[in-house]
Amino acid sequence: MRIAWRGVELRLLVPILLLVPFGFLVTTVAVSGTLVAGDLTLAIGYAALLLAAHVLLVVFGHRGDQLILPAVGAMGGIGIVMLNRLPQDLAGTSGFGIELGMAATQLLWFSVGVAAMLAIAIGLRDDGILRHYKYSWAAIGILLLGATLLLGYEVNGARLWIDLGPVSIQPGELLKIVLVIFIASYLAETRTLLTSATMRIGFISFPPLPYFLPMLVLFAAVMLIVVRLNDLGTALLFFGTFLTMLFVATGRRSYVLIGLVLFVAGASVAYQLFGHVQTRVDVWLDPFADPLGAGFQPVRALYALGRGGIFGEGLGQGIVTLGGGLTIPFVHTDFIFTAVAEELGLLGGFALLGFAAVLVFRGLRIAALARDDFGGLLAVGLTISLGLQTLIIIGGNTKLIPLTGITLPFVSYGGSSVLASFIMIGLLLAVSHRSAIGADAEADQGARA
Repeated sequence: MRIAWRGVELRLLVPILLLVPFGFLVTTVAVSGTLVAGDLTLAIGYAALLLAAHVLLVVFGHRGDQLILPAVGAMGGIGIVMLNRLPQDLAGTSGFGIELGMAATQLLWFSVGVAAMLAIAIGLRDDGILRHYKYSWAAIGILLLGATLLLGYEVNGARLWIDLGPVSIQPGELLKIVLVIFIASYLAETRTLLTSATMRIGFISFPPLPYFLPMLVLFAAVMLIVVRLNDLGTALLFFGTFLTMLFVATGRRSYVLIGLVLFVAGASVAYQLFGHVQTRVDVWLDPFADPLGAGFQPVRALYALGRGGIFGEGLGQGIVTLGGGLTIPFVHTDFIFTAVAEELGLLGGFALLGFAAVLVFRGLRIAALARDDFGGLLAVGLTISLGLQTLIIIGGNTKLIPLTGITLPFVSYGGSSVLASFIMIGLLLAVSHRSAIGADAEADQGARA
């Protein structure tokens, strides 16, 4: 086993290891009004978790990207500071059968997620199990959706959750990963055939149907089931990820145009068929038409964003909670960015976006440096899924687009989201590691020659 020193990663992690406990301290002082440090156990635990992840990557000689973990750690640090500041019984206190507060439960899920990330990043040295079993992964995805459809229960109008004893999971979060693996494998195998369009209508080129149809049929089936579950935010995320991967694989702008036309048509049909879609669009257009009813959340969110200003109200000083009650419902999930922007201001919101941008940039860099088509497309799909999910939820918080019920990766409360996001990071690190090892091997061969 060859140790690989990751100095850049460690230097970037050090400020996070210090600022998360400091954030807990400031919040405690602001809320209590006394110079009392409070309980820093969760903050220290979070810092120890990030440091342990770094040490294990070093010990196992991992050569992957060194900016990914700090970016994720910063986003997660902001999230856990905000969750610790909120009422701890807000989302229920049950986690793995243990009675815990919300921030403690989130840290527990972070531990599970980091363990999964490390197992994949260190253990997945051969991507054959992903590349060569694409239809098996597709079958797993269909099973996840079928289980949700048959066994799931509704939350806020969408059937997303399945109870597994003491733990509730959201299979749609894992479906994101399965779908990206399948599409990456299929496109890597057929990209040459898909780029040789055989039919044109006007200036639009269409791919050869025998090669394009299997992927299209499967994707359409997944989208229909997701829509049937009333999970339209996830449907939008899947569609955007699929369209981006298709464009990257083929370079055909006409495919993007076809996809956008289908998106507009599908959105129009959804607006006509689903009452909750009509409600969300109407609230988006004019939330002040019913400020105490359907528009309550977005109106409160806009006021909170306005209160934050440039520098924010300060940690613990926002009005996400007031008089023992919430002023913004679902602030721990759907509106966590609003809470961040109110207490840390425009600068804090931009900082969070900046960390997400670093994650996307490094993910696309990993894709560009990948040694093969599958690795590149897999990295693109995973990166775009995380980036697009971030944009969709922040766009909904700031009234740029209608609100959808998806989480902000690494920031919002939610075990399934945290676990799925860390699995994606593990896959990105695995692709990056293989690229670095391949580049080193080529350099050694060149030196011998």
